[in-house]
Amino acid sequence: MKAAKGKMLNLQSFLWEYGAKVPGYDIRVVNEREARAGAGILGMLGMIVIFVGIGFNHIIVARVYLAFLFLDFTARIINPAYSPSLLLGKFFVQNQKPEYVGALQKRFAWTLGWLISLPMLWWFVIHWDINFYKVLICVLCLLLTFLESAFSICVGCMIYKAIVKDDPQHCPGGVCEIRKKEPIQMFSPVQKAITALTMIGLVAGTYLFLAYQEPKTFFGEFLHEAVLTKTQLEKEKDEAYQRALEEEFGEDDE
Repeated sequence: MKAAKGKMLNLQSFLWEYGAKVPGYDIRVVNEREARAGAGILGMLGMIVIFVGIGFNHIIVARVYLAFLFLDFTARIINPAYSPSLLLGKFFVQNQKPEYVGALQKRFAWTLGWLISLPMLWWFVIHWDINFYKVLICVLCLLLTFLESAFSICVGCMIYKAIVKDDPQHCPGGVCEIRKKEPIQMFSPVQKAITALTMIGLVAGTYLFLAYQEPKTFFGEFLHEAVLTKTQLEKEKDEAYQRALEEEFGEDDE
């Protein structure tokens, strides 16, 4: 009887006691360093999948990765202690001082990630049916992992903060606490100008490359068409048609 009761308590702890209980914290927490490392690992694997898929024209790597992504987020929202990517992240940052953040907002954010991975599981793993808009959802997922791993920006945590009545505690980077910026965090006028020019250059350079360079792959055509307006696409098709006519009549003249 005692053994059965112990198993029941362990099951309840596994399902409902989400996060770790750490002395000095009145709520359950997770290690943000592990979360950021896990996000970086998922993002890196996603980029490898894109390059392998484009370079070798294989879809199996995408299917395996997206199935893994779904299972990983499923583990995260049940119990993050058993998420494969978080365990890999834990391995790499085990010698770093933990940074504790509230477990509930991270669980909410990972639930959003799970909801994003759910349709991808059907579209790309169970029933392969690719189009531009579905690929954009994959890109969104990679963007969210990049923001979390590179800048500790948890978009799901921001959404959680916007919808709950009580402000969350212990947010990533301490963004929930009202505080004054340190001098090193402030921008001088010159720094503002450099930052603005860098952002403009990155956006403009990306647009010019995608808009005016001839795409060489299927994915490149996706991106090329995404940045052009309907008028530009029609003009581009007309120009291609005219070139084809000129080449055909030129050969006939010879």
